[in-house]
Amino acid sequence: MEKVKATEAAIELIEKLKAKHGPVLFHQSGGCCDGSSPMCYPRDDFMIGDSDVCLGEIGDTPFYMNKKQYEYWKHTQLIIDVVQGRGGMFSLEGPEGVRFLTRSKVFPS
Repeated sequence: MEKVKATEAAIELIEKLKAKHGPVLFHQSGGCCDGSSPMCYPRDDFMIGDSDVCLGEIGDTPFYMNKKQYEYWKHTQLIIDVVQGRGGMFSLEGPEGVRFLTRSKVFPS
């Protein structure tokens, strides 16, 4: 089972953002406020570090999470969706009037 996947609405928004900004990536750090939402950045503007884990790709876009946060989420599948409202101020979807949202489902044992 995939560790991360996206809804059709999320894939459509990712494609729109890629058309505007070029290649993008996602990072979810697990902090409060903006850090609890998946953040979408231009791929060249975000430095991936040793403390980040790649969970897979959604819409040909890599999805990273901080290792410490991954320890809490490793037994779940992340489902990236889109909802109305403002997202994180640094995430690319902000001006679109929508935000990415992470839903989760526990992997069967």
